[in-house]
Amino acid sequence: MQIVFLNSFERPVEDGTIVTGKLSICERDGIWAVLWSEGDAEAVSWFEGTSWEEMLIGFRHGVAVKMGEGYTPVVDGMLEEKRGGAGSFLSMLQCYGELHAKQELFEALREWRRKKAVSEKRSAYLVATNRMLWMISAFVPYTTEELLQIPGWGEQKHAAYGQELLEVTVQHGRETDFPLKWVTERLEPAAYTQWMYKQKEARYKNDMIRQQQKKRILSFVFEGGSMEQLQSELELPRREIMDRIEQLETEGYDFEPLIARELADMPDTERELIWETFRQAGDRYLKPVLQQVYGEDSLKEKQMDVLYERLRLVRLHYRKSAKQQAM
Repeated sequence: MQIVFLNSFERPVEDGTIVTGKLSICERDGIWAVLWSEGDAEAVSWFEGTSWEEMLIGFRHGVAVKMGEGYTPVVDGMLEEKRGGAGSFLSMLQCYGELHAKQELFEALREWRRKKAVSEKRSAYLVATNRMLWMISAFVPYTTEELLQIPGWGEQKHAAYGQELLEVTVQHGRETDFPLKWVTERLEPAAYTQWMYKQKEARYKNDMIRQQQKKRILSFVFEGGSMEQLQSELELPRREIMDRIEQLETEGYDFEPLIARELADMPDTERELIWETFRQAGDRYLKPVLQQVYGEDSLKEKQMDVLYERLRLVRLHYRKSAKQQAM
């Protein structure tokens, strides 16, 4: 097996000694392997397979895990940002918020968000993300000007929720003040570095999950599976599965067999009307197409998701046909 990459890592421990690790990428007959070893222990495989893309994701995820554990690579720069760099002010605010969130205020904000989401019949994260609530509970803004300094809390969100949220925060004390420039000096470099690599670890883990889901989607489609089977296999909402399928289609994957199976019961007249509406109104926005094809009066709430999915499937076929005609 040929070694195409090799790097060493070091991690100091409490007794003053240094734990060493070695990371290598190897290749033999088109098979890639990512191997990690510590001291004299037998190497552990992080990845083995033929996909270069999957290999890189596994490599980066493993590196992020080890650097989050305190390992320092002899040759740095594998995960884009330099270790110990200045970082961005935004990421420092996010880090400080997560590490110093006041639990009592955070729970009060979560309860406010829950009630607001229920009353508006929308997902809680659309009202405010956990990260945003962590920062608010760490910095405790009392005024509009202070609240608008929280990253992600813009004018639109403030107009909708600002006054209600400030009524919660003013009931809690704080030890710091605004503006928040002091965070760059008060945030411990070691804690910030570890936090940064934990973010990378989570990101690369999500990349690994998405890559696995991609393989399962393509495998199911190739084997004649249906959208219902995909939903059961992946345990994802059908809308998200359609998002993935549309993305994969732009990457060049063929979903015509799936489209044909899913739309087998669609009358030719309905398909032709959708096709003609795309020609006249364009295919970017589906709501006007939905209204023109099916009519607002005939639409029922329980049918909306089904009809939107059918339109998205027809649109995939329509766009592919348009590309072929343009060539």
